[in-house]
Amino acid sequence: MTSASGRWVLAFNGEVYNHLELRSELDAKGAVPVWRGHSDTETLLAAIETWGPEAALRRSVGMFAIALWDRQGRELWLARDRLGEKPLYYGWQSDTFLFGSELHALRAHPAFTAGINRGSLVLLLRHNYVPAPYSIHSGIHKLPPGHWLRLGSDRRDAEPVAYWSLAEVAERGTAAPFTGSDEQAVDRLAELMGASVRGQMVADVPLGALLSGGIDSTLVTALMQLQATQPVRTFTIGFDERAYDEAVHARTVAKYLGTDHTELRLTGADALALVPRLPAMYDEPFADSSQLPTHLVMQLARQHVTVALSGDGGDEFFSGYNRYFLGPKLWRRVGWMPVPLRDALFRLAPALPHALRARLGAAQADDKLHKLARVFSGYRITGIDDLYCGLVSEWSDAGDMVVDGRVPPNLLDDRNRWPRLSDPVERMMALDGLTYLPDDILVKVDRAAMAVSLETRAPFLDRDVVEFAWSLPMAMKLRDGRGKWILRQLLDRHVPRELVERPKMGFGIPLDDWLRGPLRDWAEALLDEGRLRREGYLQPEPIREAWKQHQGGQASFGYRLWSVLMFQAWLERQGPPG
Repeated sequence: MTSASGRWVLAFNGEVYNHLELRSELDAKGAVPVWRGHSDTETLLAAIETWGPEAALRRSVGMFAIALWDRQGRELWLARDRLGEKPLYYGWQSDTFLFGSELHALRAHPAFTAGINRGSLVLLLRHNYVPAPYSIHSGIHKLPPGHWLRLGSDRRDAEPVAYWSLAEVAERGTAAPFTGSDEQAVDRLAELMGASVRGQMVADVPLGALLSGGIDSTLVTALMQLQATQPVRTFTIGFDERAYDEAVHARTVAKYLGTDHTELRLTGADALALVPRLPAMYDEPFADSSQLPTHLVMQLARQHVTVALSGDGGDEFFSGYNRYFLGPKLWRRVGWMPVPLRDALFRLAPALPHALRARLGAAQADDKLHKLARVFSGYRITGIDDLYCGLVSEWSDAGDMVVDGRVPPNLLDDRNRWPRLSDPVERMMALDGLTYLPDDILVKVDRAAMAVSLETRAPFLDRDVVEFAWSLPMAMKLRDGRGKWILRQLLDRHVPRELVERPKMGFGIPLDDWLRGPLRDWAEALLDEGRLRREGYLQPEPIREAWKQHQGGQASFGYRLWSVLMFQAWLERQGPPG
């Protein structure tokens, strides 16, 4: 779309939720004599024309990726939303600058010759995703969330510039915390979340909610139902394996709230049918295995609605992940031990009686113990920050897994770049908000939804909600050894606590069992030793050993093998690079 003056040309993916407020501001200034239509794209262009690109970005609330051409200044602006809900790739290929929302759009250009970035492959194996600013291709980058890039015809070396920084928000919020009472904090959160949900419910197409029955999605659904004139459409995925099944909880919540609820059950056969589509859906290797049920719940929702609200972001900003309270608790128990004794304890832990093992976790207690054993054997753990880095990694020796592979510079390894926060749990939360949230959770959700043309919106990612969350003292988020204290208090106003009080499960799948069952032949073909050697990217020996131990039941390596499998499946689909 071109601006009224003809100066600015905008390509825009996403939604500006506060565009009606921006229109009112522009009307008050007399900035737009005549509006041509009602779209947020036109509003954004008028804001750019009136205030300039930087100020317009700072005033805009929403999810977006933007490419803006200034005909007068002969400059290209690229910009991405604050938390990274929408993707934006860019990079030089010879004398051509490429940019787009999807890698395969860049690969389609005749100038594209980028091969595989082996450093990105190392990070994929370590974290199950390729973190920004890297992509799987050499020389092609992801624009970081909350940044813009300004490129003139005389400059090839433009660097991204932040217009909003989550790290700065965290530092500011903790330095000047909220001083009101518990009740005042809950009231303020109710006001902000209500406004966010209300703004994101504005749509001229059918609207629904993704409901797991957990705290975050239940709160979003309850706030939607409060403002809706008819029952909200809700959707959930269930599993035949009870340890992973949240559908019964979602069903109970939906019944209480009076939503119009739809449920789909997922089996190993369903997963097998979907797996071949994952490389095309995610466009670069991506290995969060909950991508499978995520896509299927999006597919289910799209049969009935065009827009769906989700609870994403509640964990990162309100202290919801188990590692935020179990990590410090674990370190207090074992941090005093000499390293050899501590390592021996975790090597032996999986062999302890089941009742004792279960005390370390909920449904997936054995998985947690195997993970801890790998963390303490694979990393030099000298403090809680080391423990965090180990917990968010799969292959501790990922650099040795890739032929000619090295770990490239990245945020987790450069602690000088970490947000300056004194509380170790706040550091974990901030780092998750800067890495895991945009590069894993939001990638998973966006690609799974876009594959079926479903638009997802996340009220917890509203700018005002995030900034308020970071101003809350930790005691309002983490209290009595449990996270999301303030969310629980707010939810108590809408839903009986017994409907949502249970150990956190996450959106996991029985991947270990599926790789020993319905997915075994598919995986075996991708992990063939001769194939790995011919392709020349991965070292076959450790991969084959992990596969052998997994199949023999000596270990449960499904989640670390999934990163290898997703790369192999992606490579098979792409063909030889460059």
